[in-house]
Amino acid sequence: MNKVGFLTIGQTPRSDIIPTFTEIFNKDIKFVERGALDSLNEAELLTVLARSEKNATISRLRDGRSIIINRRKLLPLLQMELSALEQEVDMVIVLSTDDFSNLTCEKPIFHPNRIVTQMISAMTDQPKLGLIIPLEEQSKAMVKKWEDISDDITIAVASPFDYGNFEEAARYLRDYRVDLIVLDCMGYNEEHREVVRKESGILTILPRTLVAGIVLEYL
Repeated sequence: MNKVGFLTIGQTPRSDIIPTFTEIFNKDIKFVERGALDSLNEAELLTVLARSEKNATISRLRDGRSIIINRRKLLPLLQMELSALEQEVDMVIVLSTDDFSNLTCEKPIFHPNRIVTQMISAMTDQPKLGLIIPLEEQSKAMVKKWEDISDDITIAVASPFDYGNFEEAARYLRDYRVDLIVLDCMGYNEEHREVVRKESGILTILPRTLVAGIVLEYL
């Protein structure tokens, strides 16, 4: 039986994401989850909060709350959990579209940010790209992430964790006449994509299903 590891930058279980992989894989596979913040208590969580927009990212706690995290403080915790996780599984999927390519792992590891950006690059040359992201504070980092793929990027904000207004975000990107929309966070789900696609009339990419399809090919 294959064992697939899921590494989240928040806490496990990620009951908001894992069912998508279960449905797409439809195989006899064991899932093992670990989160960078799993070992932290409530007081310790305060120490990893982002105090400014620089290096801020967002994830989900096990009780459903969202948390805005300082990436610099997150990285050693993420590596610690990854080092333990890779001892238990055959491969690892990072449950974040942020760039964590500096993590070290001896097992095959799938980075959604690489999968999604390279797929868009293969689809079309220099598209007018629309991004929906969870945090306004991530805008600069997202532009940098996508700058090799497109020099025309429009960003809208709608959080998958805090009842973001996806209809408004979709209309905003539609009005800018983007060629395609990427929901740039693993927290976005099929319902979010359908709302955006229906409201905008524009091709909308959901990273979690794209990543699941790539991993299924590997399996």
